[in-house]
Amino acid sequence: MSGKRYVIGDIHGAHKALIECFEASSFSRKDDLLICLGDVCDGWPEVNKVFDELLGIENLVYILGNHDKWALDWFLHGNAPSIWIHQGGNATVESYREKVPETHIQLLTHSLLYYKLDNRVFVHGGFDPTRKLEEQEEQIFLWDRELVYNAMQQQKVSPGTHLTSFDEVFVGHTPTLNFGSTKPIKACEVILMDTGSGWPGGVLSMMDIDSGKVTHSSFVNYLYPDYAGRG
Repeated sequence: MSGKRYVIGDIHGAHKALIECFEASSFSRKDDLLICLGDVCDGWPEVNKVFDELLGIENLVYILGNHDKWALDWFLHGNAPSIWIHQGGNATVESYREKVPETHIQLLTHSLLYYKLDNRVFVHGGFDPTRKLEEQEEQIFLWDRELVYNAMQQQKVSPGTHLTSFDEVFVGHTPTLNFGSTKPIKACEVILMDTGSGWPGGVLSMMDIDSGKVTHSSFVNYLYPDYAGRG
């Protein structure tokens, strides 16, 4: 691979926001690497289009998110618990009015729980830094927020402290909107990439992991004015 290396936060069905990020960064679907931190599903109405777009990228690393896990259970077994439907799953169901393409199912089925590159790690939710990654459960990688909140607290007390053995840890799952920001936040070595694209008032963000340059979409609710997202 000769191109640039990017990481992108939780997309939540916002295909228009994804295209804006690609155009703003001059992303090459043939040459560049894209690490997707999961949660393509649930929120805005174009989940199916996002998957089609990602499947056209030659160098894609897809990390499973908690919303993807819910959606995959629906893809495979038709399970649609109310907690999922009310947290954006209704948009995923609506985007697949006909049969779910097998390629979409396979993308999620073969997605990763975490990905290591150089001395960086990429994960949807988080992990326990006191344990080896390969010994941890799926639930932690998909749902954990303790790593993020510990990093945010430690950054206030002792900036620059490392909580893990990695140079950088890229996470989705915990929106930076929770901390009053629509930009990625770095706390210690943990970089929060979910800039609220599932919610009204949030944006989608994509970062060149080598230069640190970030590109953003418009506010996603402006792109989908007739939909509520996860709001």
